[in-house]
Amino acid sequence: IESGDTIIINGNIADHGMAILSKREGLQFESDIVSDTQNLNDLTQEILSEFKEDVKLFRDPTRGGVATVLNEIALQTKLGVNLDASSLPVNKTVASACELFGLDPLYVANEGKLICIVKANKKEEILTAMKNHPKGKDAAIIGTFTKDHPGKVIAKSLLGGSRVIVMPVAEQL
Repeated sequence: IESGDTIIINGNIADHGMAILSKREGLQFESDIVSDTQNLNDLTQEILSEFKEDVKLFRDPTRGGVATVLNEIALQTKLGVNLDASSLPVNKTVASACELFGLDPLYVANEGKLICIVKANKKEEILTAMKNHPKGKDAAIIGTFTKDHPGKVIAKSLLGGSRVIVMPVAEQL
């Protein structure tokens, strides 16, 4: 992984964790929150068969969510991550549930998601291929790696401000 590489996620984040929490607490929302549990071998196989040399890494953002995975990769590579908060795919009901509980969707567990690190010059092609697959229809480019702020994940907010996405000390749920 090197500076300029792009981070893609195959769909909405935090669905699984919030589905489990809402069932555990017996909560009802306008629309059901459904776990994203799914097997991703066919999606990864398809992406690798077409873009093998352009895919640097697949990671599963289950425990600790997207924030934990990106922090781990940033620390391991000694690169920074520029995360675009406005591009994070989050279901509106899930976002509302997270807000209700004071949870950040970046830290909530996922079961049927993958983070894919790809070469920058192939990001649009890989994103399109992922979106054309049923298990990647909500895929999005969520960030890039940089030499700036090594080992840190920095999220640019919807309003243009920035915040550090820290490694969690414990799981939120």
